[in-house]
Amino acid sequence: MDQKKKNKSVYICDQCGNESINWSGRCQYCGSWNTLKELKISQSKNSSNILPTEVLNYDEKLVENEDRITSGILEFDRVLGGGLVPGSMILFAGEPGIGKSTLLSQVAAKLKDTLYISAEESVAQISSRFKRLLIKNNSITLATESDLDKIIALIEKRAPKILIIDSIQTIGDSSISSSVGSIIQVKESATRIQNIIKSRKITTIIVGHVTKGGEVAGPRTLEHLVDVVVYLEGERYHDGRILRCVKNRFGPTDEVGVFKITDLGLIEVKNPSEIFLAEYDQSASGVAVAVTLEGTRPILVEVQALVAPTNFGYPKRTAVGYDLNRLNIIIAILGRRTKINLQNYDVYLNIAGGIKISEPAIDLGVAVAVASAYKDHPLPKGSCFYGELGLSGEIRRVLKEERRDKEAKNLGFSPVKGKKIDQLINSVV
Repeated sequence: MDQKKKNKSVYICDQCGNESINWSGRCQYCGSWNTLKELKISQSKNSSNILPTEVLNYDEKLVENEDRITSGILEFDRVLGGGLVPGSMILFAGEPGIGKSTLLSQVAAKLKDTLYISAEESVAQISSRFKRLLIKNNSITLATESDLDKIIALIEKRAPKILIIDSIQTIGDSSISSSVGSIIQVKESATRIQNIIKSRKITTIIVGHVTKGGEVAGPRTLEHLVDVVVYLEGERYHDGRILRCVKNRFGPTDEVGVFKITDLGLIEVKNPSEIFLAEYDQSASGVAVAVTLEGTRPILVEVQALVAPTNFGYPKRTAVGYDLNRLNIIIAILGRRTKINLQNYDVYLNIAGGIKISEPAIDLGVAVAVASAYKDHPLPKGSCFYGELGLSGEIRRVLKEERRDKEAKNLGFSPVKGKKIDQLINSVV
């Protein structure tokens, strides 16, 4: 005998996504007020009518070797591991105005049978951007829609090869009593879109917003749901842009693509070091060239430091493009292992060009730049640095030193090496 249909209600918090069986004025998980929204779940399945999923024994012949779809933009394809995988779902995130829509417009121009759906811009606005970027591709279909049901119907009717949705936070399901952009709406929209594109093998790129902390806005399950997560990074007032992959089910996650933004869109940068060293002044104190590794690509960057007497009892430390906690550790190492005492000095550090670096190999460049600024003495011309600093003042080896040395020499720089930080600083400052 079939079970009677029952509707069960759960209450989901708009802010954190926490579920509760009872409504309350305040979320017990995040503490937000009036954020619990009711979501009705239909329970009408009869377990006796459910067939088990088919299972297969492993066989190498089951592995599908499908060719990737290349966009022709080498930096973009490199980050994805060689191109787009048919039927994959890619989350493309970045800050507002960083160039996400611009780069995706250029990608769409290189691909065939593309459906570009925007919930933020009108068709006229998209066409205007295409015209500015000199894009001419008759196989691109444009649409403006924010209703999830209509988008699903359009995908089923059009059945494109490539689907671009800009953005997932502006799409809503009218059957859910929650505001567009809420955790419930984003999760439901992404799940339903994934179900349809996986069954039809439609390669999909969805644009995502980021929070103030630099993470993708919405539920954490959004990043687990998709196959690839990439970020477009950079400072709005610098022309350099870095495309970074943080998750990839089909390839490595250590590759980066470097672009330069212009009036005609984002242009690939074959030699990133030239951008970050464009205005490097070898005669200035507090400036050092460090060799960092982004993925498999060595890049020379300019590290700028400024040391000034503090006007208060507690010295100030500021870092842009570098971890502040790591800077404090390096300052402590310099004070303990060398004769550079910064207890009564403010220290300001900047990685020029708007790039953000977390690799330990830049430690030596930071330490030397701070020492140069403290002594107000420029470093030797043509010198560059890389190495991780230990708490005892030793300079540790880092990955792929031969590749770093080769890149430095190609640009006319000579790596300065040593075993102890005090000895190295005394030799160059």
